[in-house]
Amino acid sequence: MSPSIIEGAEPLSVTGEASGGVLVLHGFTGNPQSMRPIAQVCVEKGYSVEMPLLPGHGTDISEMLQTNYSDYIACADRTLQELKGRCESVVVIGLSMGGTLSLDLALSHPDIAGMILVNPLCEAPAESFIDILESTLESGIETFQGIGSDIAMEGSTELSYPETPLRPLLSLFGAVGNISTKLDQITIPVLLFSSVQDHVVPPSNGDLLEKTVAGPIDRVMLERSYHVATLDYDAQVILDGTVEFLDRILS
Repeated sequence: MSPSIIEGAEPLSVTGEASGGVLVLHGFTGNPQSMRPIAQVCVEKGYSVEMPLLPGHGTDISEMLQTNYSDYIACADRTLQELKGRCESVVVIGLSMGGTLSLDLALSHPDIAGMILVNPLCEAPAESFIDILESTLESGIETFQGIGSDIAMEGSTELSYPETPLRPLLSLFGAVGNISTKLDQITIPVLLFSSVQDHVVPPSNGDLLEKTVAGPIDRVMLERSYHVATLDYDAQVILDGTVEFLDRILS
């Protein structure tokens, strides 16, 4: 029997009265809990919202060990296709790996109206780091310490896994390496939120995105938040920027 979904990690599917739709994507080893504030404000604005629980996430690490990036992008793509089928236009919002997935979707679906990215992973890691991960796997170790809940605000917690699965992580890095070479093909409007201090995805990822994408990009630096900025001190900055962007792009 499959493990049950962690309380608070449930996906969200809402059909709104507005013509536009929003796809919301969470990060690696995380779940919809980290993105729920954004999803809720989109619902309150009347948009149709889909926030899937990506395969292997939000239950138990044993399930995630059986997945890889192809599972995550397939889920995101299916959800996007369904949302596009009932909405005039769609904006994609992603945190961390959710940002990677958003960029991947933008490359395969250039008709997406726009993207909002929070500390997205888009810069290929050093080969030396990949070598370390592969050597660790060869030694029989499948996980290492968790990367979740990088939050500056005391008392705020991300419901992420306490461990990081190495094989899925390597598959993610492989996808990032491919996507990073195609960023100049992205022409849709982008709203980018970057934490000045991020202990999971270095701000250099935002630098790469800002200088490479071909479309208009507006970057907002978050001075007080760490990686999971959607649950941190600057959450309201992100929510306000999200509403403004959606009203402009989907109106």
